[in-house]
Amino acid sequence: DPNSLTRDNQPITIRNDTEYQPKEPYHFTDAVSDNAVKFISEHSDDKPFFMYVAYTAAHWPMHARVRDIKKYEGVYDGGYQGIRKARYEKMKAMGVISKDAELSPAVGKWASVEDKEWEAACMEVYAAMVDQMDQGIGRIVEALREEGKLDNTLIMFMQDNGGCAEAGGRVAGGKRKLRAASPTLPVIPDDLQHYQSSAPSQTRDGYPVRRGHVMPGPADTYIGYGRNWANVSNTPFREYKHYVHEGGISTPLVVHWPKGFQAKDELRAEPAHLVDLMATCLDVANVEYPKKLGNNPLTPLEGLSLEPVFQGQQLDRELIFFEHEGNRALRIGDWKLVAKGRHGKDDVKWELYNIGDDRSEMHDLSAVEQERFKRMQDLWKEKAAAVQALPWPESKPKKAKSKPKKTNQQK
Repeated sequence: DPNSLTRDNQPITIRNDTEYQPKEPYHFTDAVSDNAVKFISEHSDDKPFFMYVAYTAAHWPMHARVRDIKKYEGVYDGGYQGIRKARYEKMKAMGVISKDAELSPAVGKWASVEDKEWEAACMEVYAAMVDQMDQGIGRIVEALREEGKLDNTLIMFMQDNGGCAEAGGRVAGGKRKLRAASPTLPVIPDDLQHYQSSAPSQTRDGYPVRRGHVMPGPADTYIGYGRNWANVSNTPFREYKHYVHEGGISTPLVVHWPKGFQAKDELRAEPAHLVDLMATCLDVANVEYPKKLGNNPLTPLEGLSLEPVFQGQQLDRELIFFEHEGNRALRIGDWKLVAKGRHGKDDVKWELYNIGDDRSEMHDLSAVEQERFKRMQDLWKEKAAAVQALPWPESKPKKAKSKPKKTNQQK
């Protein structure tokens, strides 16, 4: 479950965890970091280890410590457009995007925001969440250093998608108001059912969870930062999490491995995909991916090892395939076919872009490159069937419900 820690295949709650009791109030981000450090200290021998550290930050609900939020007070008072433009210019200066990259259209007008204090606070808390996660990653890195394993450990960091435009509790409730604590509220037992709830109605100490126009940060709130700030997070690209335009799928991959390659503070423009991470881990560990598990054949590995990219080489890749909740894309070299869609629906409007020249997907070339456009659509369908993205779940025939036979009395 995305909201629970697990140790030795057993779900952990705050109350039943005898191994980890933090000195200050419990924060899930810190719990993830601290348990990762604990894992490293318990593997102090020379045996290889693998660790997948899956933070829930930065994601709604936006909870952060007061001390971290204070670092960002006033930082976002300038609003969406100014911050987005500054990020755009910084990305060009750093070489993250090309100097001629276009800035996609902005959404939201800061001048039209009624409660600017609240809106800016949403981004302040989001930044504090990233800060808290970064502090935890620093502790993990330091634990590796103390064990003498940092230089020979391959570290790969990435986010799972672009900024989220979903309302995430922002529209529920009324005007912003602060609620005084009420000792008469019942405390919800910290049992497994409550622990795994992704959107609880109450906090663990029994207070109602507030949504809507409430200040983010405290544990009794449950809201996201909204579409306008997501547009800022996804600078300079179009769309958001859920979609497979660049704003929904582009994320940095930060790699550190001093004994594995000599590059330092260098950028690589080679496109990669999540499926490449397993292939990379297997490659650097000199492990073959099995063809079957027991008597059951396994689906062949899809990804490519990124180890050559670490060394500055290019990959010999046929294509990169995307499908997420009906949204779909196919990339071959610099050419990207992309469409918004839904499961069970094939009547989508496909678009075609040359990502090398137009990373922000501003100029649809489908009318100009008609042959390529058609060929890539056919290839997407072929690949979708091969990886079992098709047929759509909704298109599978439903079992007919058996009706009870009528008796003479029912007729």
